[in-house]
Amino acid sequence: MMKKTTALSAFEVLTASPIIPVIAIKQLKDAVPLASALVNAGVRVLEITLRTEYGLEAIRMVKEQVPNAIVGAGTVVNATQYAQAVESGAEFIISPGLTESLLQKSTEYAVPFIPGIATPSELMLASQYGLSYLKFFPAEINGGTKALQAFFGPFPEIKFCPTGGINEKNYPDYLALENVLCVGGTWFVPSEAIKQGDFERIAMLAKSAINNLAKKS
Repeated sequence: MMKKTTALSAFEVLTASPIIPVIAIKQLKDAVPLASALVNAGVRVLEITLRTEYGLEAIRMVKEQVPNAIVGAGTVVNATQYAQAVESGAEFIISPGLTESLLQKSTEYAVPFIPGIATPSELMLASQYGLSYLKFFPAEINGGTKALQAFFGPFPEIKFCPTGGINEKNYPDYLALENVLCVGGTWFVPSEAIKQGDFERIAMLAKSAINNLAKKS
């Protein structure tokens, strides 16, 4: 049954911020202050992964308590998680790959689904379901910027958010590509800073990443 919701589009999600943090919440108390620090630094789009037991509750808390955040679920690997994430308030769903069951589940909701792909065949399967905004994962070991340039020839309408191996040195190279809207990574949300509650450092890293792009433009 289609869920009634006023959802953002995948394009709106992927163009709201040039960098998207891939967040694994290991202590629930960190979710809201981390999200607030990132949003205040100019990073509105937050991917909270389901890699930990706190992912769903963290999404719910950030959705309720950080009004300017666009919060979604990452590392969604099956249809059950998909439904749970949407019910928890996720505004977008990101998976590391794509399966028929996830693609079928995505048709039940207005919330955008951004599946991970690494090959032309996976890209073409996603296209069959009307998906033209995809995650390229894991980016660096699958050819990086050169692979994305190669995708552009036969698939110019497909836009990407590459993740996996993206860091403070190479992220501007990805964002310079015509078919890349944003990048996902963890370099500006280091796990040790989260563990220490050093959200000021995270805000500074996020601001630095955005300001560096402004200097290059």
